[in-house]
Amino acid sequence: MGTAMSESPAHDTGHHSYSPGLEGVIAGESALCLVDEGEAGLLYRGYGIADLAEHSTFEEVAYLLLFGHLPTPQEMKAFAAQMTEQSLLPRPVEAFLDVVPKGSHPMDVLRTGMSILGMADPEAGDNSAEANARKSVRLLAQIPLLISAADRFARRAPLLPRHPDLSFAENLLYLLTGRKGDDRAKAMARVLDVSLILYAEHEFNASTFSARVTASTMTDLHSAITSAIGTLKGPLHGGANEAVAKMFLEIGSPAKAERWVRESLASKRRIMGFGHRVLKNGDARSAIIQRHAATLSRTCGDHRWYEIATVVEQVMREDKGLYPNLDFYTAAAYLVMAIPRTLYTPVFVCSRITGWCAHVIEQQSHNRLMRPRALYTGPSKREYVPVDRRT
Repeated sequence: MGTAMSESPAHDTGHHSYSPGLEGVIAGESALCLVDEGEAGLLYRGYGIADLAEHSTFEEVAYLLLFGHLPTPQEMKAFAAQMTEQSLLPRPVEAFLDVVPKGSHPMDVLRTGMSILGMADPEAGDNSAEANARKSVRLLAQIPLLISAADRFARRAPLLPRHPDLSFAENLLYLLTGRKGDDRAKAMARVLDVSLILYAEHEFNASTFSARVTASTMTDLHSAITSAIGTLKGPLHGGANEAVAKMFLEIGSPAKAERWVRESLASKRRIMGFGHRVLKNGDARSAIIQRHAATLSRTCGDHRWYEIATVVEQVMREDKGLYPNLDFYTAAAYLVMAIPRTLYTPVFVCSRITGWCAHVIEQQSHNRLMRPRALYTGPSKREYVPVDRRT
């Protein structure tokens, strides 16, 4: 996600080419995701993102990414049962949460909690693909509980249990907001489910690449995911949706939106939620979540955030020719759901954990240690002068 980036041409360095930020560089092969601005669009293992968002569920998409095919009813039932069975936090994690410094960002808690989950995992010493698949299912079940527990420990609120009769998105909404069962909660869970599908995978983005670089050393799954979480925290990646929500809250009302944006542009202030390093002509996922955000706003009778978003988008299109990315309208939807803003990026983790785990398994199945080169820009060789002769 993040903000628009300018084109950075590759530089010929004699024996190697250099592209700042690895822009346009093919760094590996993957069968998980195709990101294409042409006719193909965004595909997860060959399935179009629009079809998955419209007809599938996040659980199905998670299964698809981890195991390579859409599940049969029997496989889906077994997968759901596994997640219910694994929805427990080990005691070392609970002990850690009890001593987390006050005011810690949930992403910091999640990053350290992931390391402890790795130490406490029953298969910690087994890094086979089969064990990593089982660990992935455990993480998918544990991450929502860890996020909720971190938030509620910080507020000294009682922990909420996972409900086996609710879907993944319904449980996540309940764990983060305490809402379940009524018509508005069901509408919120549906839009949350769509957002989880849209965030689940996006090829070699910064956090996924971080996970694959770490995995290429043949370390354990949890170490690779810890690396990815630290990368996702940054405001130019996963933290962008939180920054968009902060912007909407600062604007306050649709009537103030146009003036706020124009004044911000005049003062060279960055407008979050626009542009994409790869998708130069717009993000197809944005149109999907925008439609669902609009429906949710009508259902809940809360139009403010969606209307602010549409005004900001219009000004950015007219003045800058920029299109919103997935974070933009997702932030508007999450504000309607009343998900705490500091939990937006952890919710991203609940989704992208599936893509990360699938990439780690894929990387290690045909591994080559990632070791790029650097373009040296320091001084040429210099003569060493002993310390007593320096002036």
